[in-house]
Amino acid sequence: MSNKDLLDNIKKLREMTGVGFKDCKIALDETKGDIEKSVEFLRKKGIAKASKKMSRTASEGLALVKQHEEQISIIEINSETDFVAKNQDFINFCKELSELNFKTKSNLDELNETKMSNGLLVKDNLVNLIAKIGEKITIRRANFFDNTKGKNFAYVHSAIEKGIGKIISVVKLDGIIDGKNEDVGTKLAMHIAASNPLAIDKDKINQDIVDKELEIIKAEVTNSGKPEDMAEKISKGKISKFLNDNSLLNQLWIMDPKKKVSEILKENSSEKQIKILDFIRYKVGEGI
Repeated sequence: MSNKDLLDNIKKLREMTGVGFKDCKIALDETKGDIEKSVEFLRKKGIAKASKKMSRTASEGLALVKQHEEQISIIEINSETDFVAKNQDFINFCKELSELNFKTKSNLDELNETKMSNGLLVKDNLVNLIAKIGEKITIRRANFFDNTKGKNFAYVHSAIEKGIGKIISVVKLDGIIDGKNEDVGTKLAMHIAASNPLAIDKDKINQDIVDKELEIIKAEVTNSGKPEDMAEKISKGKISKFLNDNSLLNQLWIMDPKKKVSEILKENSSEKQIKILDFIRYKVGEGI
């Protein structure tokens, strides 16, 4: 094979796989210039590269939301660095993944086995993208809100494009009347994005979280030297504040801090009392 033919084949192989010059040359040498076998060789090598990167921490990335016919899907895809989160190949992958996530109703097992526009499965495209970009990339989590009961609202904080950002919240409400009080749904989604509640009401907060917080509060109060009876009262007051601050209905409304969320919902109810059925908030990388 002449140098010109080799360079032409390397160029073609790079365009097909997105792999670097050196690796393409090695693949062509190994396969005696066979393009198809070279693609297979690189794919196997890509899988090997990808597996080495999976032990790294990926806490950057993007969250995406898809809305159609009052149904909403949400998904988070992580990368190691924010630089990759701005990479167009990564963004394009995330966009198509968001569309497929909606179709599979956020079933991640089904999503991974779904074909993308290039004919490859999601899981294979993920491996190829890891090999191409050189960072660990993971599909972390996904949720789906159907339209069988209540009305869904979504909010993307500081969206980089429509439906794409770092913080996304979705809330499902009962009691919304079209044309009358829909705006409270969008505002509530904004509130959730800003205030990060742990549950709808105080009694729904995970008891392990409450117990841990109470343990910390008691230790702080005891270490401050307060008498035992006073320490007990102070601890009760602090845990009560914690429960209010972290339960959605009891949080102060971000657009009017003199009122609680529960009061806002009551004020905006029309023919039926507005009720929060469910909500979710994604912040990229949170908890990793």
